[in-house]
Amino acid sequence: MRAHWQGSGRMREAVPGRGGLLSAIVEFDSVGLRYGTGAEVLRDLDFRLASGAFYFLTGASGAGKTSLLQLLYLARRPTRGRIQLFGQDLSDAPRDMLPAFRRRIGVVFQDFRLIRHLSAFDNVALPLRIAGRSDAEIEGPVREMLAWVGLADRASARPPTLSGGEQQRVAIARAVISQPDLLVADEPTGNVDAEMAGRLLHLFSALNRLGTTIVVATHDIGLIARTPGAQLLRLEKGSMVDPTGALRNPPAPSAAQAR
Repeated sequence: MRAHWQGSGRMREAVPGRGGLLSAIVEFDSVGLRYGTGAEVLRDLDFRLASGAFYFLTGASGAGKTSLLQLLYLARRPTRGRIQLFGQDLSDAPRDMLPAFRRRIGVVFQDFRLIRHLSAFDNVALPLRIAGRSDAEIEGPVREMLAWVGLADRASARPPTLSGGEQQRVAIARAVISQPDLLVADEPTGNVDAEMAGRLLHLFSALNRLGTTIVVATHDIGLIARTPGAQLLRLEKGSMVDPTGALRNPPAPSAAQAR
């Protein structure tokens, strides 16, 4: 397996993903998570996610999918083990370091988490404003994104006046507008019809082609079947199912991939 030199001075192994040999954007080493003094909800997670790859996270209700996503978007810290993200060990990083990393992650929450007093336009524009973009730089991309998710005529509507499906589409538009390095989505098509689900999947795929690593938690087998080349992550009772060891120790690339 080839390795790539990182600015931190250590060698990072490369893992295969879409388009050939790609470096790992996420690494979990012996990670466990518990809430309070209860039993671990996630245990002994050892896997790597390739930069620029597309993953579906599956598992029964209660398997730990949402908890794993929370670790990925830095909402929680592991109880034990090591998490490396964007080449940095963030398991016990100072809290004031985390916002800069979170700005590189787009999140679609299962409960949307829109700001109630802001319009759909301003909710979607929020990541761009936080990044320091001017109003002139924001206007066009936000209008285009709202049109793509079918909400061009709802730009001025506030979340309480939107249906569940409309709120979900605003949440997705907000998550992808800044073209993040990592997109984490928790059941992103749960409140939309099949046609819109396909349209949103196309949006995720387009973002993935631009280099964003995508992790989508879903129960929708049809969604998975419509995404050629996507890889599956499966949780069972808090543990990652990895019978071949390919998630922990990705196979060496073929000669064709290495070229």
